[in-house]
Amino acid sequence: MDQLTLIIVTALISAAFAVFWVKLLDRLRRRDAQSEAKNIVEQAQQDAANRMREAELQIKEQSIQQRALIDQESLKTREELRDRERQLEKRQEGLEQQADHLRKQERAVEGTQRRLAEKLDDLKRRNDELTKLLDMQRQSLHEISGLNRDEATRRLLELLDRELQQEAGALVLRHQKKVEETCREQARELLITTMQRYAATHTAESTTSTVGIPNDEMKGRIIGREGRNIRSFEKETGVDVIIDDTPGVVVVSAFDPVRREIARQSLDKLIADGRIHPSRIEEVVRDTKQEIEKFIERQGEEAVHEVDVPGLHPRLVYLLGRLYFRTSYSQNVLRHSVEVAFLTGMLAEMVGLDGDMGRRCGLLHDIGKAADHDMEGGHPKIGADILRRHGEKAEVVHAAFGHHDEIITEYPYTVLVATADACSASRPGARRETLERYIKRMEELESIATQFPGVEQAFAIQAGRELRVIANARDTDDAAAAKIARDIARAFEERLTYPGEIRVTLIREARFTEIAR
Repeated sequence: MDQLTLIIVTALISAAFAVFWVKLLDRLRRRDAQSEAKNIVEQAQQDAANRMREAELQIKEQSIQQRALIDQESLKTREELRDRERQLEKRQEGLEQQADHLRKQERAVEGTQRRLAEKLDDLKRRNDELTKLLDMQRQSLHEISGLNRDEATRRLLELLDRELQQEAGALVLRHQKKVEETCREQARELLITTMQRYAATHTAESTTSTVGIPNDEMKGRIIGREGRNIRSFEKETGVDVIIDDTPGVVVVSAFDPVRREIARQSLDKLIADGRIHPSRIEEVVRDTKQEIEKFIERQGEEAVHEVDVPGLHPRLVYLLGRLYFRTSYSQNVLRHSVEVAFLTGMLAEMVGLDGDMGRRCGLLHDIGKAADHDMEGGHPKIGADILRRHGEKAEVVHAAFGHHDEIITEYPYTVLVATADACSASRPGARRETLERYIKRMEELESIATQFPGVEQAFAIQAGRELRVIANARDTDDAAAAKIARDIARAFEERLTYPGEIRVTLIREARFTEIAR
């Protein structure tokens, strides 16, 4: 009985202990599960916060990039607006100058008409007086000589004929000289007026043949292993690449200015990209050729539109664009052709010819320079052949062929083109001169002026287009100063050869200095 009781008690205790242990294990598992759930929630919250921060950073970076793009676009737009404003201001100034010049011409014409009317009235009055005097003289002769009218007229005419025969030669020569001087003066005024009406800027753009490199290591990369890169580049572009010991410079040499420009831009792109190998060279040169071709077409179209010469063959427009890369004595040939076109058109209108035909002849007169590297002969003959093949009129062909006076001029437009070509080339600043020649010309101007008595100092300014002379106030008076200035100008005309004109300004002043103590 005691054993049974002990067994039951032991069983109950074991059961109670088992129940307690099960509950304890269940509580521990719940606590672990809660702790794990809490960790999972915290990790999820932390991940969510991290993602939120990353999203905010991405949004900020995108906003910064968009703001930078917007700033760049706005800056570019402002620069374009400024350029357009400057262009409009320049055009407005040109129009105002033209309007002022036209007003001056109108006033000059009105004054000339008024003077002519006064001269006509005076001539009519003198003619009436002369008629009266002749009648009186005729009547007096009749009374004195006792001759009839026919006999007196015959003897008078014989006497006048003998006198006129002696004076005829001198009179003809005198009038011929006067007519020549008048024609020369009118031609000079015509040219000056035309050049003043077209006031062009002279920017001497020349195609460079040097390419800057960041360091000398780049020379080795341009040459490539065993020279494969430089051979590939020269083969694709048709130029010679000269790499010597000169630091930071690679020279591109070619007779064709377009090929030289393609090579220069391609080499700049390759150096900036850093990837220089044969396949990349072929790709860059091909893209650059396409860009240059489009640029040439655009330059030709802009020149044609500027001069207002419609109906040109597309090949002629393309050749005009090629002249952008051609220079003559540092003068850009395309801008020279545009200037010659305007000058020729104005001259043609002022002498009663077709201004449109004059502009067409002037624009195309140097078209042969765009192809003289590919064809034999001088640029006048090449240009004439090109224009003839593309259906241009005989006046245009002849102007291109004879604007250097190599043939007999058959059309007046050829003479006008030659005149405008000479004016454009000799306009001050259009073509550059060497430093030695420039200094020599300045010294000649100053030395000639200082040779005259009463001149203390002379200074050549405005690139030799003006001379300032300082005269001694004690040795010269106003009349002597005016004579010295005129004599200096005449000495320049006799001793020197120069384009345009030189203004001589003589300054004479007396200075008195006192000191207050």
